[in-house]
Amino acid sequence: MEQKKTVIVTGFEPFGEHTVNASWVAVQELEKLGLRHDINLHVAEVPVEYQAVQSLLPSLWKQHLPQLVVHVGVSGMATTVTLEQCGHNQGYMRLDNCSFCPESRCCMAGGPDCIQSVIDMDAVCKRVSSSGLGVSVSVSKDAGRYLCDYTYYMSLFMGEGRSAFVHVPPLGKPYSAEQLARALRAVILEMLELMEHNKGKKHCVHDQ
Repeated sequence: MEQKKTVIVTGFEPFGEHTVNASWVAVQELEKLGLRHDINLHVAEVPVEYQAVQSLLPSLWKQHLPQLVVHVGVSGMATTVTLEQCGHNQGYMRLDNCSFCPESRCCMAGGPDCIQSVIDMDAVCKRVSSSGLGVSVSVSKDAGRYLCDYTYYMSLFMGEGRSAFVHVPPLGKPYSAEQLARALRAVILEMLELMEHNKGKKHCVHDQ
């Protein structure tokens, strides 16, 4: 019998003007939907704190040994479900929920400036957009140099590129939590499909 795949999907706690964080609400809806019968789905809420992310992420990767970790965050500027291609190491000056920001302004001293996901987000976007889902999907290369970008970079580093980040708009602008959950489900299944297809093909993760 084929072993079940394990996927971790995270959302963030409330912060700033986002007193309800659409990312965590959508991830909880996704948990109700499930991904597929042959996939173990684990969800977690991530604090909007740099130091908490530093300790939480390694434990998620070690505890579950996932094939893929997908982080979901909210963006007040987003009007589409936005797939982020890469995470950035430097430029973290915005204070977190504990009024803290890294002294070095970076995720990892000496780490590469940018780490790409092994997943081709343009390909995922095209496939999901042509599936008649009714939710607009786009691709970005700038996750915003805050906890979203920070979390993504750390996860890409730990998972050797087997991570993804998805920005969602605030609830009702224009999508409901259920619409966002269905979009996340479609996106994640497409990502797994692509990863399966590309197995064995060598991929250079670190951009110098």
